Amino acid sequence: MTNAADSQFADKAEYRRVFGHLPTGVVVITGVGAAGEPLGITIGSFSSISLDPPLAGFFIGRQSRTWPLIAAGAKFCANVLASSQAEWCWRFAKDSVDGARFDGITAARSANGSPVLPGVVATIDCSLRETRTLGDHDLVVGAVTDVRVLSDGAAMVFFKGKTGDAHITG
Repeated sequence: MTNAADSQFADKAEYRRVFGHLPTGVVVITGVGAAGEPLGITIGSFSSISLDPPLAGFFIGRQSRTWPLIAAGAKFCANVLASSQAEWCWRFAKDSVDGARFDGITAARSANGSPVLPGVVATIDCSLRETRTLGDHDLVVGAVTDVRVLSDGAAMVFFKGKTGDAHITG
């Protein structure tokens, strides 16, 4: 097993530039705060982890102020953004804990009670299973409790610092 001290790679700008060439899906993780307020944060690392049992997860920066508020409720929903929802991608990317991210948005509720943004492609409800610290991020693992496809539209991808969609045929 290696640790962070074993890594000799120090060029963070080049690291970020190279990984920017790897497209990622974009979701908004939503939940409900202690006072019932809707919370959400943009994530570009959401992924299926296991089919049996069904697990999904993502990485969140350890400095996030929003994620601990969602995590306190022990459940969350991944809202898979449509390619046309770039405004929401950036709105929920800002680290705000005051609920203003939901201003002007009428959100439905997922099976676990988390906010569902209008027009999203799909939702994945999870109960929080575990969190592991890895470098400057935490790996969040959720036990999948419900999945829904809400639209056949194109999902958003993040590529080279921009949002768009993946044009896949066949």
